[in-house]
Amino acid sequence: MLVLAFDTATDVATSALVHDGEVVGERASRAVRILEDIDSLLAEAALEREAIEGIVVGTGPGSYTGLRMGLVTARALAIALGAPVAGVSTLDALAAGAPGAQPLIDARRSEVFALEEGFPAVLLAENLPVKPGDVYVGDGAVRYRGLLEARCARVPPDDDPVHTPWARHHAALADGFGSPEAAQPIYLRLPDAERSLSG
Repeated sequence: MLVLAFDTATDVATSALVHDGEVVGERASRAVRILEDIDSLLAEAALEREAIEGIVVGTGPGSYTGLRMGLVTARALAIALGAPVAGVSTLDALAAGAPGAQPLIDARRSEVFALEEGFPAVLLAENLPVKPGDVYVGDGAVRYRGLLEARCARVPPDDDPVHTPWARHHAALADGFGSPEAAQPIYLRLPDAERSLSG
C-alpha cells in the first residue's frame, strides 16, 4: 500500500511517501509548502497522485492554522483521489521517533503540549512534571531546555532529528483508515482569534 503521510502542526512540516512500510521519500519544510513537497516526492518516485492508496495526517496538538491547513489538504486529496484517511497525533509521532523519550511541543504562551498518562495535554512549562534522567524531545524540549536540564532531565542537541515529527512515523502508527472526517484535530484550547473575541 502506498501511503502519503504529512504533518503541519509545528513550525517544521514533514511529509513522506511510504510503500508497504518502506520510506520512498521524505521532506521537511514549512506548512505552506506541503503541496509542493508532496508533488516533489511523487515526481522523485516517478509516481502520479492517483497511485496514493492512503493518506495519513498529523492531528496535533500544535498550531491552529497549521492543523487546519493539514486537515483541509488531507480531506481535499482524499476526495480527489478516493483515498481513505487516518489521523495520528503529532505527539505520538514524536515519541515513535525517540523511543523512551517524552515528547513536548511548544504551545507558545509559556505552555507546552505533552502526554499525560498517554493522553495529549496542555501545561504551563514551569508546571511540567519533569522526571530526572528522562529524555525530552520536540520543539518544546528545545525551547525549555534550560528548565528541563535544571531539573536533571536530558535534551538532545537542538539540531538532532529526534526533535522533528517525521511523517514516516505517522505512516507507521496509522491504524483504521476511513473517511476524511474521521481525522479530527487535537486542539486542547481555543485559537488566539477566538480568545481575543471572547475577551
